[in-house]
Amino acid sequence: MFSHGGFVQLLVKRIYKRASTDQWGYGLTYFTMGNNCSHQLGIPPAKGPNPVGCTDFMMDHTTQGTFFRLFYPCQETEKAEKPDWVPCKEYFNGLADFMKINRTLSERIFNYLFGSFKVPAYLDAPFKSNEKCPVIIFSHGLGAFRTLYSAICAELASQGFIVASVEHRDESASATFYFREETASEATAKDNVPIASARDGLVREWMYYRALQHGESEFTLRNKQVKQRADECILALDKLTEINSGIEVHNVLQTQFDWTTLENSMDLCRIAAVGHSFGGATVIETLCKDVKFKCGVALDAWMFPLDEEIFPRVRQPLFFINSEKFQWAGNISRMKKLDSAVIHRKMITIRGSVHQSFPDFTFLTGNWIGKLLNLKGEIDPEIAIDLSNKATLAFLQRHLGLQKNFNQWDPLIDGADENLIQGTNITLLQSSI
Repeated sequence: MFSHGGFVQLLVKRIYKRASTDQWGYGLTYFTMGNNCSHQLGIPPAKGPNPVGCTDFMMDHTTQGTFFRLFYPCQETEKAEKPDWVPCKEYFNGLADFMKINRTLSERIFNYLFGSFKVPAYLDAPFKSNEKCPVIIFSHGLGAFRTLYSAICAELASQGFIVASVEHRDESASATFYFREETASEATAKDNVPIASARDGLVREWMYYRALQHGESEFTLRNKQVKQRADECILALDKLTEINSGIEVHNVLQTQFDWTTLENSMDLCRIAAVGHSFGGATVIETLCKDVKFKCGVALDAWMFPLDEEIFPRVRQPLFFINSEKFQWAGNISRMKKLDSAVIHRKMITIRGSVHQSFPDFTFLTGNWIGKLLNLKGEIDPEIAIDLSNKATLAFLQRHLGLQKNFNQWDPLIDGADENLIQGTNITLLQSSI
């Protein structure tokens, strides 16, 4: 997700210094809004014809299970509420650990900056679709978690997809959790507080981002992680397949969503993988491991974690959507090794965009500070994400055989827009290809 761990670290460290003074409120307001803010801050609503619902699913309370946020077309309802964008304070703690800053004050900062934002989807709203939905498994970037790409996932769901945004447990997420069995002493302790979000007898355990150790090979760590990430994407799809078949599933989390309504709701002949940064690498690894995924979209992919030997084994169509400011020759040259004369491989670059033009943070900071700290590019973030989403939809229609109107955006696949570059803006020397 975040350029090798850099994302908003500088932002929070500067806020941290200012917030440590007597100018707490003024400092936070300044850094939140920036100046010349032309849009109201918030994650943009989805533009498709369907209202969007979301719910969380955890199969198996241990680290061996799967955990994802599901986005789906839903019924309109007045009772449903929109969930918090950051689900609880432990995720703020995870972001603080990821950025190597103090948890206590950082929690206050993060809560002030981002605590009021909501996901543009209705929590546990009833599923509703007039046709079977194609399926997308979404993989987040380094230091992220399942809710930080809600703009993309909600948009895809509004266009008729069922989207599972996996929260990875390979220690690349800033924070995630699982449950362990309650001990006898915990069960009998008078001060034991029951877990409201899981069944009785379980205790929540948090897993935070694991930093690279001194002297440790980064490739060895990231390569192991990308393999686990792909397995987690495949496991999420396997669980959705069971749900679609009407097999009774046990959700460890006590949500209000009725999973039986998803029986026979998914078109499992039309499955794609989408991901950003480390998640883009995860898309490629997943396509290699499981041919049930018919195509993939890699958003500003970080290619470093992948074994090059898998590239010839990826047989599905693949679409690279890059930012203008993040990519470099070595990374692009690895993408180019996936070029094929017989398999559809495309690449476009969004002019004026940065690596953070894909996660939701780009919508939640003012223009001045957002650009200063590379959370925003020169392009309007809503224009950038709209181009990325439309190009993605056009590519998915082409390679999943959808009967939609997404082909109206086919020219975007070839970079036919003033805000797009066909291929890449990076000049490659012959020796690097």
